[in-house]
Amino acid sequence: QVQLVESGGGSVQSGGSLRLSCAASGYSSYSMGWFRQAPGKDREGVATISSDGKTTYTDSVKGRFTITRDNAKNTLYLQMDSLKPEDTAMYYCAAHSPVAWWDLNYMSWNYWGQGTQVTVSS
Repeated sequence: QVQLVESGGGSVQSGGSLRLSCAASGYSSYSMGWFRQAPGKDREGVATISSDGKTTYTDSVKGRFTITRDNAKNTLYLQMDSLKPEDTAMYYCAAHSPVAWWDLNYMSWNYWGQGTQVTVSS
């Protein structure tokens, strides 16, 4: 069983930065990911990372967001730079089994945190 707790959300102006963290238990062998959901929209995959550090990103955040993990600290990160108003959403940390670590479809993921809100103003 994996337990996930996100932190680091907040409000920033367009062009600003935030760093999200996800403290996890029992996760070192799992694939990890960040997802987001804006009001009235489906949950979408933002970035994923394999247990050995391979990454993938949705096109809209490539070059702006960076996903990393520290297995020694059982922590997942999402560094978000050059934030835009359209990045405003609730951000969720997720985990699932090591297979298909690149899958950005939220329906494939088993374990979820409670979410942290990110608001970007213009």
